[in-house]
Amino acid sequence: MSPIEEFEEDLAEIKSYQPYARRIFWTGANPFAMSYDNLKHRALTVRDYLIKCRTMAMFASIRDIKDKEVWQLRKLRAMGINGLSIGVESGDDETLALAGKGYTSADILEQCGKLDEAGIEYYFVYMTGLAGKDGGYRNAMNSAEIFSQLNPYFVSVDSLTLFPDTELYKMAQQGLFIPAGEKERIRELQILVNNLNIRTHLLADTVSNFVPVTAYLPYDREKVTNELQFVIDHTEESKMQEYRKNLKSLG
Repeated sequence: MSPIEEFEEDLAEIKSYQPYARRIFWTGANPFAMSYDNLKHRALTVRDYLIKCRTMAMFASIRDIKDKEVWQLRKLRAMGINGLSIGVESGDDETLALAGKGYTSADILEQCGKLDEAGIEYYFVYMTGLAGKDGGYRNAMNSAEIFSQLNPYFVSVDSLTLFPDTELYKMAQQGLFIPAGEKERIRELQILVNNLNIRTHLLADTVSNFVPVTAYLPYDREKVTNELQFVIDHTEESKMQEYRKNLKSLG
């Protein structure tokens, strides 16, 4: 954990350039993993340096929310902590277990329900292809069911890309994990789009996606579904696989 002295040095530097900054993003893995008391102390410290700061956003995990009560979350929200990017990756229990996420779909419902109750805005990251070959339909359907019971401000979509020395890469080399084809991933995204029954922004425009699409659901549902279908109908699987193979990083 970054010492508080280093934290204050960073704030002093920000203040020298942007003394009236209204929004900052705490970097470094999942800052929300810190205890309530530590988050409170640091949030109040931000106010000492940046008097106009209204929002402190950061990455978080479902596991990070478990040790915090709703009243504590409300207090953190009042101090300006708002906008948690949560890499849930899936809402399907089988896929969550495969990815070793350390929580279940029921945990997602319970913990994000606490964020909703506390008024903390949050965003989901979903990953197509994570369920492996022939798992995309199940993953998308079950994830859409879970997400539709919550209020993510947007859902960002990445597509699984295996890099050497990762656990899934080793499993794929051993035949224990069979990656989903590229067209299956696009169909998975279509299923997710068509079954999300909430108002949310969908952003599938990172480099890991063969075709970048964005949508405000439910209004853009048909348009995005048709765009994805056009790619399925008019692009060879081999061309898509070549694109995936040539990805050196997701940055």
